[in-house]
Amino acid sequence: MEIALLSPLLVAVLFGALAAGLWVGFALILVGLVAMVAAAPAPPELVFATKVWGGLSVWDLTALPMFIWMGEILVRSRLSSDMFSGLAPFTARLPGRLLHVNVLCCALFAAVSGSSAATTATIGRMSLPELRARGYDDRMAIGTLAGSGTFGFLIPPSIILIVYGAATEQSIARLFLAGVVPGLMLAGLFGGYIMLWSLLNRARMPAEEPPTDRREAMRAAARLLPVVGLIVAVIGSIYAGIASPTEAAVIGVAGALILSWATGALSLTGLGDSLRAATVTTCMISFILAGAAFLTVAMGYTGIPRQLAAWIGEMGLSPFALLAILTLFFIVMGMFLDGISIVVLTVSIILPMVTAAGIDPIWFGIFLVLVVEMSQITPPVGFNLFVIQTITGRDIFTVARYALPFFLLLVLAVAILAGFPEIALWLPGTMLSR
Repeated sequence: MEIALLSPLLVAVLFGALAAGLWVGFALILVGLVAMVAAAPAPPELVFATKVWGGLSVWDLTALPMFIWMGEILVRSRLSSDMFSGLAPFTARLPGRLLHVNVLCCALFAAVSGSSAATTATIGRMSLPELRARGYDDRMAIGTLAGSGTFGFLIPPSIILIVYGAATEQSIARLFLAGVVPGLMLAGLFGGYIMLWSLLNRARMPAEEPPTDRREAMRAAARLLPVVGLIVAVIGSIYAGIASPTEAAVIGVAGALILSWATGALSLTGLGDSLRAATVTTCMISFILAGAAFLTVAMGYTGIPRQLAAWIGEMGLSPFALLAILTLFFIVMGMFLDGISIVVLTVSIILPMVTAAGIDPIWFGIFLVLVVEMSQITPPVGFNLFVIQTITGRDIFTVARYALPFFLLLVLAVAILAGFPEIALWLPGTMLSR
């Protein structure tokens, strides 16, 4: 079949399958089968068996279920409430006061959970009732949570960076390092916006609370030590070259179990629930990766990626123009698909064009994650929006409207990263060149 006819057919099959409610992984397999039957001389069943086995038997993917399990254990501990009470005294004098706790808690929790949805749900259940009870503006409380919850995708150990590294055969340790400075930059942008908003909207801020004495502040700070210790153990072991990402994930699970036991939050029921939830999430991601592996080779048989790369090459786009087009493309994709699905569905087609344009694949991974973060707060399929809708009872479009300023800040972060790529590349170049 001609490529001009095959491409629209495959797009129609994909969106038709998704609209019919078929799981993303099975939808990708279906598209791959149609592509193989229409354009490939090889037997689809043999290609399917070979590529699915090869796509899932990747050593780097062993870190995935462990990091997911670590996050599920911590969701069931008292870690989030300890973070809130530990950070609150240190934000009391900043413009915006406790609104900063959403940003800081999400950044800290993202560094030990690796999941955007888990970060949003855990911090949201703890912080929103506290902020409402103290009279903070509901729009900003929800907006800061929606935006900051996306940190789970960027700040390592990030599940989506593991998926990107496995799909593109890039170093996961380098990707983790590359995500650190952009993550801090994004937290700084959010914090700066909160301060500016609070200074311009003093009437919508609650009355100042009595200052916390130094002894109470020190006791509060002590509550941060467990989470800081776990972050140092997990991320520090990777950065210091002591452990691989997989070994660091095992350290993280052991640390999470110890923290949960020490705080009295560990029970046999909770342990079983965390294992069950981690298994379900891991299986969901594995189905998507299996479907993407088969679709990747099927697309190679059709010649569509080569034709698309050649077509864009003939357009003579500069790297900045290419990135602008890809940003719009991923934002539109994010309106219909979750972040992991976007990554595994598109990288096999997009990455050859990106590398041909002279763009570093490690840097592109961070760029892609930043853009995919936007999809988490973009209706109609924004996972963070669904989570916050469940917590607050607000409809998804109201939550999206509250999150709009933070969506725009994510756009600004992408622009800054494109203008100054060393923001992502400096740390891995420095740490791993020793």
